[in-house]
Amino acid sequence: MRTLERTRHDLAAFLRARRERLSPTDVGLPSGTRRRTPGLRREEVAALAGVGLTWYTWLEQGRDIGVSATFLDNLARVFKLDAAERRHLFLLAHERPPVEPGKTWCVLPPLVRRLMHDLPHPAYVLNLRWDVLGFNARADELFGFDAHPPERRNMLWLLFTDPLLHKRFDCWEEQAPQMLSGFRRDFTRATQEADIHELVDELERVSPEFKTWWHQHEVHAPCSGVRQLTIDGRTEAFEHTSLTIDEDRHLRLVVYARQLQ
Repeated sequence: MRTLERTRHDLAAFLRARRERLSPTDVGLPSGTRRRTPGLRREEVAALAGVGLTWYTWLEQGRDIGVSATFLDNLARVFKLDAAERRHLFLLAHERPPVEPGKTWCVLPPLVRRLMHDLPHPAYVLNLRWDVLGFNARADELFGFDAHPPERRNMLWLLFTDPLLHKRFDCWEEQAPQMLSGFRRDFTRATQEADIHELVDELERVSPEFKTWWHQHEVHAPCSGVRQLTIDGRTEAFEHTSLTIDEDRHLRLVVYARQLQ
């Protein structure tokens, strides 16, 4: 079991390793000629991170001092940490894992696409904007994704503008607001992305129902459970769930399966 003392030593070692892997020119400083150790000096890191040399030295020595999330973000910037290294830094410093900015644009990995097509159930992959990045034949039969150009294959857009989905979801007036509340959680994670705002703005212009429900600010639990779908005039119950397949890219696999009797 890791103790607080052990974690402070891990943090100290991590900071030293990251400091030593950078050269002055990496952070816009002159290289100079009289450097006895590799990487940046402690005073350079302290200045770039906006803290005093003594305080940073104590941190790198593993002393028991507190740190703020703002300072850790500054340090991550100075050390040019990627997302995984940034999370590691926060956890070593006993801070909560940082909130990673949500990204809406990404490419579906080929392996995920292959596994999705091997599934015996309707399945598709969404990003935070609810763009349908991939789908199998069973999902296309159910939701008609292939009838739309790629730039319009967005589950939220189709839910409010496509007559097929309006009929497919039994009691659409009840199910659509529930699905919209699920989208709001993802919207909150990607509010810095212009394309997700463009989607909301466009839907407000074309769908009175969307505009009304969007401004009610309802938020429900993660999307899973049972949906009633109308197929060939019959209502069938489908269990559905979302599986995270790439946390960094914010991708999830949505799977529908007919409910067992």
